[in-house]
Amino acid sequence: MLGHSTAWLSGWAKSYFDRETSQVTHWLPLFQHLEDSAAVAHRLVADWVPGQVVHRIGAALPGGEDDVGTLAAWLAGVHDVGKLSPAFVVQAPRLADRMRDHQLHADPALKDSPARSGVNHSLVGHVAVRDWLVSELDLPRRGAATQLASVVGSHHGISPERATLSRGTDFPHLAGTGVWQEARVDALSHITGSVDADGVLRKLWDTRLDSPLLVLLSAIVVVADWIASNTALFPLEPVSTAEYLTEPDPERTRHRLDRAWRRLDLPARWSPPPGTDIDAQFRERFPHIEKPRPVQRAVVETARDLSEPGLMIVEAPMGVGKTEAALIAAEDLARTFGSGGVFVALPTQATSDAMFVRVADWLRALPRGDDAPPVDVTLAHGKASLNDTFDGLVREGEFACVGEDSADSIAVHQWLQGNKKGPLAAFVVGTIDQVLVAGLKSRHLMLRHLALAGKVVVIDEVHAYDVYMSQYLHRVLHWLGAYGVPVVLLSATLPAARRAELVRAYAAGRGEVPEIPTGKDTAYPAVSTSADPAPRTVDVDEPPAEVGIDRLPDDLDALVRYLRDALAEGGCAAVVRNTVDRVQETADRLAEEFGGDRVTVNHSRFLACDRAGIDTGLVRRFGPPGPDNDRAGPHIVVASQVLEQSLDVDFDLLVTDLAPVDLVLQRLGRTHRHRRERPGPVRAPRCAVVGVQDWHGTPVRAVRGSRAVYGEYPLLRSAALLVERDTVRLPDDIAPLVQAGYGDDPIGDPSWHPALTAAAEAADAKARERRHKAATFLLDEAASGASLIGWVQAGVGDAEGPHGAAQVRDGADSLEVLVVQRDRDGGLLTPDWIAEGAATQIPLDDVVPPDLARIVAACSLRLPFAMSHEGVIDEVIRVLEDESRFTAFDQTPLLAGQLVLALDQQRRATVCAGQHEFRLTYDTRRGLIHERH
Repeated sequence: MLGHSTAWLSGWAKSYFDRETSQVTHWLPLFQHLEDSAAVAHRLVADWVPGQVVHRIGAALPGGEDDVGTLAAWLAGVHDVGKLSPAFVVQAPRLADRMRDHQLHADPALKDSPARSGVNHSLVGHVAVRDWLVSELDLPRRGAATQLASVVGSHHGISPERATLSRGTDFPHLAGTGVWQEARVDALSHITGSVDADGVLRKLWDTRLDSPLLVLLSAIVVVADWIASNTALFPLEPVSTAEYLTEPDPERTRHRLDRAWRRLDLPARWSPPPGTDIDAQFRERFPHIEKPRPVQRAVVETARDLSEPGLMIVEAPMGVGKTEAALIAAEDLARTFGSGGVFVALPTQATSDAMFVRVADWLRALPRGDDAPPVDVTLAHGKASLNDTFDGLVREGEFACVGEDSADSIAVHQWLQGNKKGPLAAFVVGTIDQVLVAGLKSRHLMLRHLALAGKVVVIDEVHAYDVYMSQYLHRVLHWLGAYGVPVVLLSATLPAARRAELVRAYAAGRGEVPEIPTGKDTAYPAVSTSADPAPRTVDVDEPPAEVGIDRLPDDLDALVRYLRDALAEGGCAAVVRNTVDRVQETADRLAEEFGGDRVTVNHSRFLACDRAGIDTGLVRRFGPPGPDNDRAGPHIVVASQVLEQSLDVDFDLLVTDLAPVDLVLQRLGRTHRHRRERPGPVRAPRCAVVGVQDWHGTPVRAVRGSRAVYGEYPLLRSAALLVERDTVRLPDDIAPLVQAGYGDDPIGDPSWHPALTAAAEAADAKARERRHKAATFLLDEAASGASLIGWVQAGVGDAEGPHGAAQVRDGADSLEVLVVQRDRDGGLLTPDWIAEGAATQIPLDDVVPPDLARIVAACSLRLPFAMSHEGVIDEVIRVLEDESRFTAFDQTPLLAGQLVLALDQQRRATVCAGQHEFRLTYDTRRGLIHERH
């Protein structure tokens, strides 16, 4: 169906400008790009888009899933119709001249019009599609016509805004009227006929589409456009080619698609293996598990019982195998609901790196056919390229998924790499911000939603996210509920109010208001769902353990005496401090008393490569029983909170600063974690709580640094629970303590109540402030009948990189730098103490070689809060950029844009920021030490 004329066939979509000849030498006619895009979108829906996504889109269409491929193809086929406008075509004068021969005149002077950028082809396309659907198919302007048009207007990652839609009318010479409008009508009529979409579109005249459907369709259109715009897959043609000025050839389009699809070789849609007996499933996936524990069995049984997609919350002690249970449950959920993969999110890059190895092992253990292609995986965080396990899966070649000689069942697909496309892989392990940015208004947000909407989403350590981050988590859960995504949340400790918030957020996305039990809930271990929010208690298979509680004054002399007595016959202890300064001060004193070789320090102010080595050494020495364990003591590990998350380490004794009670319990999971013989004085588990001003105070207050980290209110409630307690019974006491610690009931001695009330009011005010701050860029809720107009406005940034992570974390991470050293001649060296590539010369003006760039990138370091808080951070950044800006780094993709801290040969540096002078020293045992003057 060619419409009224063939003038529109002269339009161009892509061009190649040869700088040597100053001429456009190759091009792609618009109609061919539109047909290519439509064909790709149809193939994506048929072969690649997860069934879960296809089902969600189809559920909102009158024709069901049968119409999804056609509707996606039509939207992709018309997405660039706005390129039939003078504002666009004048960018290539030679091609615009050819169009002039076909009555489509564009004044060359328009190329320099300051208004031209405001009349972009996405906006023109939005208006053209909307008006055509109204006039030609009689769809309601305020309904499906505007909704579908908004998908076209959003195909560059930014949605149209209501205030700018009038620009086409305000600047008719740029949008094009008369013959230009007729050309757009002809193009729309042709594409509609070529994909046979007329009947599908007409069904929508009285249908209220919803925003989740539009977001998913827009994501498919973006992916189709990116593939069809890749000239290695869909090549341009010489400008002299005349055959493209005739009627389009469907056979040529099919040939171009088949050739491109074979070369791209996108991984086929993943299908989970058939279900088996639960015991057998665990044995096959995890050889170290002879029989699943009761908690693991309960998780999988709950997943198998779900008749509709829902939210599962698993609360169980540390070390019972929640991760393995979640992965098995994900198989069953994917099988039931058509999920195309799994997304596992964790709090930090370090925990994500460790989880990636575990997920990779699980995937390799899944049964598959002999000829089955590898499944695609990715590691999603800012330093994924530095992870050796991940990097080893990346194959050479522009589009290859796996080398011909590889028998591995998992691989990283070349095309599915990068911040925007990487999360589209079937299996993703990443930091929590990779999930939270799906709730952040940002460019190409629809791709983030497609990446999550087709998977089972597993979020670990869900208790670790604060008020600010939780606003984004709740909004993401809302959208996941709207998409019908199965979600599994894992936590060792979760307050009842927090659990209720998570359930409500997800259920609201599904249009449900769950009945959540009120009252005190102490079920533990427990599994609950959005369909049945009342936690169901799970049996435990081991007798409870009693941990003795000691309370020590915040005095290093008292700590030394306590450790000398406890470790008199050997053994190992962990001392967990709430601030790095306290870690370093404590480690210095203990090294004096016990010897430096008997004290290990671990915190966030080590180089990333040093920290990785420390973590590896801790797990090898103090991890699960094995031949590499060297627990002969005494040995003391002094660490910050890095020790409490996901490191499988086991100590004979614990000393911890007072922290919110759930975190104290989390830290208790690092003592007597595994069965083994222990020295007499530490044969029974004990924990000493320190970090308070006075245990006899009314109330008992934590030291200043801890209050700065956690706020006073949760610390006061924690102190009230621990001040007179001599033992903690695990796991029996976990739920009662957590619910009391985060409840509203009066707690502690009545003399404490005025202080508790004042602290509660301050905490509420702070929480309101942070919720308000988070709302600035928080995505709106899903809505029925809404279009994508204003969904993601112009001016928002990308969610990729540190900016997006900082936005969803409220700047919780401090400023990061790359550490190098100056040599005697003013050149640059890699740090002279690192394990790999120490003291290697770094070029100053040439591109840094890839292997050397990876070594430098691994030398990242987070500066102390004193250098990165709101009052000083801008000045610190300015100084670092002025003093340490190197051409070689700017020319090297892995290092470009990074701040650099250059130490002298004594590993020192001074940063003068305004009135502040920061003297920095890097100590290989203690990490970065800073003094402020």
